[in-house]
Amino acid sequence: MRKSWWKILAVICLVYVIIGGFLFPSIDDLGILAKTVRNLHFHVPMWFTMLVLLGTAYVYDIKFLSKGNLAYDSFASSFINVALLFGVMGLATGSIWARFTWGVWWIEDPKLNGAAIGVLIYLAHYILRNSMEDEVKSGKFSAVYNLFAFPLFIVLILIYPKMMVEVSNHPGTGETMAFSEFKPTNWDLRIVFYPAVIGWILLGVWLGTLKYRITELNRKNEEI
Repeated sequence: MRKSWWKILAVICLVYVIIGGFLFPSIDDLGILAKTVRNLHFHVPMWFTMLVLLGTAYVYDIKFLSKGNLAYDSFASSFINVALLFGVMGLATGSIWARFTWGVWWIEDPKLNGAAIGVLIYLAHYILRNSMEDEVKSGKFSAVYNLFAFPLFIVLILIYPKMMVEVSNHPGTGETMAFSEFKPTNWDLRIVFYPAVIGWILLGVWLGTLKYRITELNRKNEEI
């Protein structure tokens, strides 16, 4: 039980977020966003989770390159795979949100395009890694690839959009107000949004550790 407390917390947070995200009172004066603002609790945490998972994988890839322990490679690759899943969900929830607020599934926006390119970079990582049969060679290639991919991902989703705020329609950039600027009713969002971030991140770590265990079991069975 002591080792599983964070898993229990993840379940509690996500149940609370699902209920609160759809049923709790929300902000009524958001104009074009209207009730679609509830997607905030499902869209934004996907990117927080992806960042945490990729950052963890980055650390373990460095450990693998320095020590050569294949367990580190398994951990890094597992977290990248799960991070890619959250990235795809982030794009999907964002596209649905765009459809109901802007009337289209996608717009030419630096924040949206940067996120899409970042996900494609790690999709290429997944394809290239699985195209190699040699386990050690695949691990080293993946680790070196990630040494460059993760900093580039940070640039694409955090730095580049801030450099292009003049042409962005994404909330919180350019002339578009961030949700924190709607006061005092923005607290109605925060009481669900903060647990959502915690819950989704914990779920991502949980899935990453499960994927790691499966990967290690398969690797050891092949060795036997």
